[in-house]
Amino acid sequence: ADVIRWLYAGQNPLANINFGYGPAGEVKRRMLTLWNLYAFFVTYARLDGFDPSKPPVPLAERADLDRWVLSRLQSLVDVMTHAMDGFLVHRGVRVAQDFIEDVSNWYVRRGRRRYWKADADMAKLAAYQTLYEVLTTLVQLLAPVMPFWTEDIYQNLVRAVDPEASVSVHLTEWPDAQEDRRAPELDTAMASVQQVVRAGRAARNASNVKLRQPLRTAVVVAPEGKTRMAVDTHISHVLEELNVKSIEWA
Repeated sequence: ADVIRWLYAGQNPLANINFGYGPAGEVKRRMLTLWNLYAFFVTYARLDGFDPSKPPVPLAERADLDRWVLSRLQSLVDVMTHAMDGFLVHRGVRVAQDFIEDVSNWYVRRGRRRYWKADADMAKLAAYQTLYEVLTTLVQLLAPVMPFWTEDIYQNLVRAVDPEASVSVHLTEWPDAQEDRRAPELDTAMASVQQVVRAGRAARNASNVKLRQPLRTAVVVAPEGKTRMAVDTHISHVLEELNVKSIEWA
């Protein structure tokens, strides 16, 4: 039922909708990305005995990935709120899909080693607290469109650990964007880093050079300015994602 609801909710009512097993299967794949994020979190949180009631790690002490995804989350809250208020649900659904893909394919993949660490240090706690906040806020935002899956996730992530919480995700207050969690400069910088990584992967594919083959250098063509500063600041992401030893600017 949630697959069909998500399919319709993501469709602009001014355009014809492609309906059938193909489009429904694509929607299911996108929904499974969210479910896999949830399953990933639950698996490691149980192993480490994560307690969401612990005092939060200060935002300034969290990794750039944590601050970036929380900033992106505030932007999603704004978009979903305006989409619902304006009866343009499809706009919110499409932005939510992009956000979920970013969380899965960038935030979790780039930071998954923190969950695997044997030591329960502040970095690991910050990673758990950040992903927990992302997931619990996401289910509130998606509940009107995906009522059954979000309820299932909410009951396990929230009600199971806090009996005083609302008995249903559909009875919770709609989230408000938190201004103190916004980091527009970090958002722009990480977008530049992701753009360079996408270009590097495309170059590898065009040359038929597999990602697992290490390369000495990646030559990045970009004018001097914010893009170079962003990549230099977050260069570890680029080097590891492209499997190169160094970056050269041109």
